[in-house]
Amino acid sequence: MERINCDLLVIGAGSGGLSVAAGASQMGADVVLLEGHKMGGDCLNYGCVPSKALLASAKAAHGPAQTAAFGVPPSRPQPDYTAAMGHVRQVIETIAPVDSQERFEGLGVRVIREFGHFVSETEVEAGAHRITARRVVIATGSSPLVPPVPGLDTVPYLTNETLFDLRERPAHLLIVGGGPIGMEMAQAHVRLGSKVTVIEGQRALGQDDPEAVSLVLDALRAEGVEIAEGAMVSRVSGQAGAIEVETRDGSRFHGSHLLMAVGRRANIDRLNLSAAGIETAGNGIRVDDSLLTSNRRVYAIGDAAGGLQFTHVAGYHASVIIRSALFGLPSAAKTSHLPRVTYTDPELAQVGLQERAARDIYGAKLEVVRFDFRENDRAVAERKTDGFIKVMVHRGRPVGVTIVGQQAGELISLWSMALANRLKMSQIAAMVAPYPTVGEINKRVAGAYFSPRLFDSDLVKRAVQLVQRWRR
Repeated sequence: MERINCDLLVIGAGSGGLSVAAGASQMGADVVLLEGHKMGGDCLNYGCVPSKALLASAKAAHGPAQTAAFGVPPSRPQPDYTAAMGHVRQVIETIAPVDSQERFEGLGVRVIREFGHFVSETEVEAGAHRITARRVVIATGSSPLVPPVPGLDTVPYLTNETLFDLRERPAHLLIVGGGPIGMEMAQAHVRLGSKVTVIEGQRALGQDDPEAVSLVLDALRAEGVEIAEGAMVSRVSGQAGAIEVETRDGSRFHGSHLLMAVGRRANIDRLNLSAAGIETAGNGIRVDDSLLTSNRRVYAIGDAAGGLQFTHVAGYHASVIIRSALFGLPSAAKTSHLPRVTYTDPELAQVGLQERAARDIYGAKLEVVRFDFRENDRAVAERKTDGFIKVMVHRGRPVGVTIVGQQAGELISLWSMALANRLKMSQIAAMVAPYPTVGEINKRVAGAYFSPRLFDSDLVKRAVQLVQRWRR
């Protein structure tokens, strides 16, 4: 067995692990990277990249039928599902070199294509290698959670790890789970010609602002997606091409394919964490604000840390621990400025507190200000007027933002910066946005915050009148 000593051992070559490995190596650290499956992890191969590529195909298929209002005769193309999945594969292949073993070896990282597990508090074994590192980063990501539904073990089903292997369009796709993955894939498939039914045990997109969610669900239903809420699955039966899902209230849903999209679980089972004295909590590894585990030589980041499960969160965690692991400087991860987006049409984006939580915390001292897309000239020109931005403000500073509508995922970045740097609404209002752009919405909502203070204030009016009376 080969024994290796290094400064930093990174377990997992997903987005977070790759960011740590690249940054640390380029700063002069001796880095070893372990990956027992695919370079790039879930995001590149099964998650963010393929899902957004398929959504792009679906958007292209949907667009030609929506052109009448623009003076262009509409048409109804027949989507080629096989070609759409080919587009997905091409997108993955285009991005893959950035995450490849060859690139990281070129950066000076030693890449070992084996799964790793702890054999002591300071040692990790991976295949024929035993590695001792000054610091270890667990960045193993997560996998689809498949609940123990009676009958599921006898029925063929899909997860996000197998969905993109399809080449023939599902005639009727049943999706169990109404979270972001389920709703995005529902809209993608209905636009590509499938019949789609979403079966959700509680409330679809239940972690998001109900007012914003209502707008999204109305749009999906208008496109033909059947959404059954409060429908807890009790049994699955059937065979390929003829699957039945039964719910506790006795309802039965029939389809040709079944996609399980009920959540994700951290990939930590292989790690033998007990050998390293690493404690778990909830759906991942217990970490402190510095992302350190109960073993003070070991960090956990991204999905493995059991918090928000987003690629950009893993990347943020990577930047946090580089400071601590390489330079020994204090560093802590925050969550208040971490945005999330559901890439349906319309998009739904959130950062910070939602309205209900903000009211619970700040009570009568909270102000909620909003601006509707229908008042944005660019949205009007493009007939994308369904949507709004809602900003929760406490003592002149935003504490949370919800956006639903065109380009919500692009618009939310400004507010992440505002929360990260504790900017005031006056600083947002001072921004100049080019006209006409959807981005004006961010400035206009800040204007809506100040309008009552300026235009409905008797004190302001008296001051203006006094100045005008005495000014020459």
